Amino acid sequence: MFDFEKLEVYQVTKTQNIEVLQYLFGHEGLNSDFAKVWKEASMGTVLNLAESTARMTHPEKKHYLTLARGNINACVALMELAKEMNWLETAPYDTFYARYEQMSKMMLGMIRSFSGETKV
Repeated sequence: MFDFEKLEVYQVTKTQNIEVLQYLFGHEGLNSDFAKVWKEASMGTVLNLAESTARMTHPEKKHYLTLARGNINACVALMELAKEMNWLETAPYDTFYARYEQMSKMMLGMIRSFSGETKV
């Protein structure tokens, strides 16, 4: 088992990605270019999180976690646009939003643990 697979935040992030991908592939009416950008940003969360666990120094780990957290922010911004365009219904929006928020808080805790900072 790889280190990242043991992390609760990885399990939450993996679940989110599966559900986002299922949503995107199941909604053909969603603009394909938009769906591609959201898919890439969402996948970036899980990939950068996994990458962070392979790094040897705290600054490197923090860097990849920061990238993963940035991907989360991008996903939320994309969802807000999709909701405004009526491409995303309220129920999946609320579910995805809550989980992205949870992921962001968990990653922020990890970032802080590597930097000794109390505010980011």
